[in-house]
Amino acid sequence: MGKRKRHSLSDLVFAFFEARPYAELAHDDWIDEITRQYEELVGRTPRDPWRAARKLHEEGKLQKVKNGVYKYDPSLHYEGELEEFTEQQRQAIFSRDNYKCVACGKTRASGAVLHVDHIRAKAHGGRAIIDNGQTLCSICNYMKKNRNATETYKQAFIRLYEMALNDEQFEVVAFCRDILKVYKVHDINGHIEWNP
Repeated sequence: MGKRKRHSLSDLVFAFFEARPYAELAHDDWIDEITRQYEELVGRTPRDPWRAARKLHEEGKLQKVKNGVYKYDPSLHYEGELEEFTEQQRQAIFSRDNYKCVACGKTRASGAVLHVDHIRAKAHGGRAIIDNGQTLCSICNYMKKNRNATETYKQAFIRLYEMALNDEQFEVVAFCRDILKVYKVHDINGHIEWNP
């Protein structure tokens, strides 16, 4: 008996979204069909097909609309080699940012490990040019992952809001609430839910 051709679950999910550009699709809109296709091609049930959509989002192939809802926008799809900063660019960015994390202000002198981060993530087509670079400490860089700056800071304000609420720091609660309302007024990062 011939060997079955291997099919990537991510390839099937991407083909499904690619055939429906701009459609905002929730998991229930595609998981059953992808499961059926995968079982037919591979001969077994796929494990956690929703993870394939999340991976495609992290690679810049799908856009996250909100939790569990993704879309394929051909104008935003990035394919190609991911660019890295040269050592000369890294030093120029560190120097410009005064050798401190632009998010929290920590420096090497205060014990932080500094990284040069792509403001627009590499996975989303972010170029390795000085204007797209920023200095982040290892903790802020880890928290950012492949998110853009507004996503990262919205999530940070949500965490700060929740901690301040728990600690009854009502001035900080009011401050965070005002900032998070601005996100809502301008319809920025609506896929990151905040329920006051």
